[in-house]
Amino acid sequence: MASEKVETIVAGNYMEMEREGEQQDKSQSKISKFFWHGGSVYDAWFSCASNQVAQVLLTLPYSFSQLGMVSGILFQLFYGIMGSWTAYLISVLYVEYRTRKEREKVDFRNHVIQWFEVLDGLLGKHWRNIGLFFNCTFLLFGSVIQLIACASNIYYINDKLDKRTWTYIFGACCATTVFIPSFHNYRIWSFLGLIMTSFTAWYLTIAALVHGQMEDVQHSGPTKMVLYFTGATNILYTFGGHAVTVEIMHAMWKPHKFKLIYLLATGYVLTLTLPSASAMYWAFGDMLLTHSNAFSLLPRTGFRDIAVILMLIHQFITFGFACTPLYFVWEKVIGMHETKSIFKRALTRLPVVIPIWFLAIIFPFFGPINSTVGSLLVSFTVYIIPAAAHMITFASASARENAVERPPSILGGWVGHYAINCFVVVWVFVVGFGFGGWASMTNFIHQIDTFGLFTKCYQCPPKH
Repeated sequence: MASEKVETIVAGNYMEMEREGEQQDKSQSKISKFFWHGGSVYDAWFSCASNQVAQVLLTLPYSFSQLGMVSGILFQLFYGIMGSWTAYLISVLYVEYRTRKEREKVDFRNHVIQWFEVLDGLLGKHWRNIGLFFNCTFLLFGSVIQLIACASNIYYINDKLDKRTWTYIFGACCATTVFIPSFHNYRIWSFLGLIMTSFTAWYLTIAALVHGQMEDVQHSGPTKMVLYFTGATNILYTFGGHAVTVEIMHAMWKPHKFKLIYLLATGYVLTLTLPSASAMYWAFGDMLLTHSNAFSLLPRTGFRDIAVILMLIHQFITFGFACTPLYFVWEKVIGMHETKSIFKRALTRLPVVIPIWFLAIIFPFFGPINSTVGSLLVSFTVYIIPAAAHMITFASASARENAVERPPSILGGWVGHYAINCFVVVWVFVVGFGFGGWASMTNFIHQIDTFGLFTKCYQCPPKH
């Protein structure tokens, strides 16, 4: 009887969202609906998969050279599963928060729910402030990384301009994402983005196998603890792309169907990252330690140029994914979030891009910056905070009894959930934040000492 009651409540709470989706379907033209306005399970899957693997695809071979082949593969599988678990926890907390609010007759039709608001509604303002700080800082540097990657990649097609100049140019290009209203409107971009990364991943795999192993190639990793944990935290960063999970869920017509989407997206992403990183490391070995961008070791061909161009377009899309939640936060701060005019919202969003642009010019360390962001920000944003928040939200017997989403018995029910959550918190805090933070900061400081801040062309070969 109790389970029937819960199911009725869940169904009732999502009636508004489903009606909203039907109204949108009627009001949008078929062409507009196809290209622009998405909210299905498939849209969410494309968004998750496309957003999860972007420029990091090019730095994973670099991580393999730091970790060695076996550790590289195992860490990808391990963090892929762990990332899918915490994305599931975030989806459970979102559904719990939204259901509670809709029982109070709160209307979200002109409001995008964000992670810090979920924490605020379930756990209070202190959790909100912690979540807001880590989430915004991570997304800020996530956007910075996409901008750095754009400059790093285009240099392998046109080296007449240095990477810093390319950063100026792509900063202006990426600023156009202010015109994309929400994650509803990424339908065609998510689809194309996944095709682009799929092409690039298989290009890296095939090109490395066709090239063959370098003469006297060495595979000495792991050699230093600093490099080992730096590589591990880059993989932690790779599968920690679910800082935008709440926004993607909110863009769905039926968010309660999100549960396994991230796991399925991760499964597909692993079919791209494992072959490409393994093949590149097999072919080039320790040379990757000084070449954090995989493109830099492959000979220039038409296929490589196509892959570079496709990755540039995809990085533009991923920049929008990372920056859109920041746009929402800024709109809410200045009271423009519910404004319907796209042009007014675009103008108010522009100040968000300026610090991203500036930071990309200060720290152009493509590769090492991923590990630093992974250890210091991703570890808390998408691993520790969701696991701890889930445990505290359902700590009381009444909260567990009235939970909208009950834990599946196959995972051990509430006891199993708490055991897994405790493991995630301890592991990520000790290995990801502790050892990973030490290693990645040591490596990052080494890059600053070697190349300097505001370096004009990071890891550029000398021109003859």
